Amino acid sequence: MGTMLHHLTSFSSDDYPSHSGHLHPESTTLYSQPSLSSIPSLTSQTDHQQQHLPTTNHHCIATLKGHNAYISSLTLDGKYLYTGSSDREIRLWKRNTMNSQLNQDNLTDKIVIAGKGAVKSLVVLADKIISAHQDHKIRVWKTDNSENHHQKFTHLATLPTLSDRAFKLLTPNNHVQVRRHKKCTWVHHVDAVSALALSSDESLLYSVSWDRTLKIWQTTNFKCLESVGNAHDDAINAIALSDDGLVYTGSADKKIKVWRKSSGEKKHSLVATLEKHNSGINALALSTDASVLYSGACDRSILVWEKDDSGSMVAVGALRGHAKSILCLAVVSDLVCSGSADKTVRIWRGIERSYSCLAVLKGHKSPVKCLTMASDHCNQPDTTSSYVLYSSSLDSDIKVWQILVPPL
Repeated sequence: MGTMLHHLTSFSSDDYPSHSGHLHPESTTLYSQPSLSSIPSLTSQTDHQQQHLPTTNHHCIATLKGHNAYISSLTLDGKYLYTGSSDREIRLWKRNTMNSQLNQDNLTDKIVIAGKGAVKSLVVLADKIISAHQDHKIRVWKTDNSENHHQKFTHLATLPTLSDRAFKLLTPNNHVQVRRHKKCTWVHHVDAVSALALSSDESLLYSVSWDRTLKIWQTTNFKCLESVGNAHDDAINAIALSDDGLVYTGSADKKIKVWRKSSGEKKHSLVATLEKHNSGINALALSTDASVLYSGACDRSILVWEKDDSGSMVAVGALRGHAKSILCLAVVSDLVCSGSADKTVRIWRGIERSYSCLAVLKGHKSPVKCLTMASDHCNQPDTTSSYVLYSSSLDSDIKVWQILVPPL
């Protein structure tokens, strides 16, 4: 990914424990690699054809300031936006998508997280928010966002829980080798927890880590049910879950792996390995019906994978246009959004394997690290669809964009 930055001044060396003989997983995502040449482009419209596409209107309606370090995670929950940063903070913002005066006054509360390094991922589970951290831990918080109360956060648990650790500690079979001279129980992550995802029924929490493991937790008591050790050959950066039980993991080893726990089985097993990227994978996203998988990597391309007649995912093409590494993806309705180290966000829409780039959002001063998007349900004339997109960057800003997409 080397055309991106000559130095990484946006990062603190404290955030990245050293890996002997290797660049750190986070820092390597900022360097661009050559784009894939063997995968056909799905965005092959000529300039003339692009000029005749319906116009997509977009504008930045707010820039949220308040974080003192880069934002490393974003998630939406109804009328609230949760943000996590590289200096251990989780912040809660009230959403008012049509108010152009949005600023840090919309901040309703702040948590300074114990531990060290970035808040890597956030998911909302009913009245709880679950955070993944650089310090190898997962933390669970109780939230009170009722109108009659000041927003409160109560720390409920740190995973693995004390009872889970103590129980596993008693049995030698539960110990695994994690370093040359170090063992710990299999319920522990031993490097940054890079991403979280909830199963469709919210009964299971999945976590992936730079320690190359995939872990599954029960959300009723937060017990670790399973750990897939050495799931990849390098740091795992991304995870996506489909409603039919498939689990997709993307890694710096250039591979996407597909996992499933079959009926009657106790453990997840590997059902497929998808290999087309020629550099580390940073982001995964599934279409609404889970029939299409999008993967973004340091090769500057977004690969589009579709299920064939046998149900296997096959790479059908690539979305090209970004000048540097793809760092994040989001899918809403028939739109795919991509954030890049080239400081831009692109909005794509595909019809039968023919994709168009509807908009390029410019305004961030640094690589775009996180995206989240939702329909704002505004009534627009002639059935124009309206969306609100939140993007965060290494410049520590969160930008709020309104996207108006005309009908096909």
